[in-house]
Amino acid sequence: MKNIVKWDFGRRSEYFNSNVKTKIRCSLFVDRCSRNDKRETTNESYMSDLLRKQLTGTGVALVTPFQQDGSIDVASFKKIIHNVINKGCQYLVVLGTTGETPVLSKVEKIQLIQIAYEETKGNIPVVVGIGGNNTAALIEDLQTFPLEGAAAILSASPYYSKPSQEGIFQHYKALASASPKPILLYNVPGRTGRGMTAETILRIAREIPNIIGIKEAGGDMVHCMELLKDKPADFMVLSGDDALAMSQIACGMEGVISVAANAFPQTFSQMIGAALKGDFATAKRLNDVLLPAYELMFCENNPAGIKAFMYEQQQLQNVLRLPLVPLSANYHEAVKKYLKELNK
Repeated sequence: MKNIVKWDFGRRSEYFNSNVKTKIRCSLFVDRCSRNDKRETTNESYMSDLLRKQLTGTGVALVTPFQQDGSIDVASFKKIIHNVINKGCQYLVVLGTTGETPVLSKVEKIQLIQIAYEETKGNIPVVVGIGGNNTAALIEDLQTFPLEGAAAILSASPYYSKPSQEGIFQHYKALASASPKPILLYNVPGRTGRGMTAETILRIAREIPNIIGIKEAGGDMVHCMELLKDKPADFMVLSGDDALAMSQIACGMEGVISVAANAFPQTFSQMIGAALKGDFATAKRLNDVLLPAYELMFCENNPAGIKAFMYEQQQLQNVLRLPLVPLSANYHEAVKKYLKELNK
């Protein structure tokens, strides 16, 4: 059997064969007397060293390019995948918010997952986004989407419904029990309307073994430092804020899932790599170049900003699906000016 990864969940182990297209449900075993019991730290890590290495560094939250008629531009999507890989990024994230997932059909989502598998050929990890506020529907997606080639699942916390912290915990507990792959939490209160507190994240980290880390995009550095201070040793914390990633790595984060790397994969991944090596002089120099770009990428919304950059780089057509629209003319001109100055 090929490509077998062993996941050690305390006293119970499950094996995942990434070559077999079989629904495999992760069996969770939590041996605790109360919710305050801490996750044990032993030589049998909840997450394999291989997966941790794969998800360290720069992951790219891929855009979904569209044709003028609104259909998916498959050729451009493939080119974008190869561009970010060839220029140094460590892994791909498909079906994130940057990919306009809320306006994709289920058929289109599956199509994008399969293209990512086909283009990477198992050489680069693929993380699949499956998140939302309908827990039962997400469980169905986890059981029916083609996840055999995925390294992990990225799951944003429930949006709009504004569940309590207990509701968020129970939501993720249900997803973890159904998921055939390890899960990364995604805390992005600016989009969901309800942030996860550090206490809730740490409770999940200690009590739900199949949840292996978090993409943290709350923008609160104190929250991040509290999380990094108290987290279990085998729980990954990744940045979800391009502009803060360098500083967050200095605090102990292990990488980033980036929007900017769609347009600037080489510079951005070099910056993250330097920061992870402790070379903050180099990281700052590279990050300073990108600072104006970060501002423009998020001045109205994501992915309108990043798509404007990529359009000017001739990577895709500047097409978004409603309710999103392209960047306003004045901001688009600023994008063009930035790129012109950068390329002098």
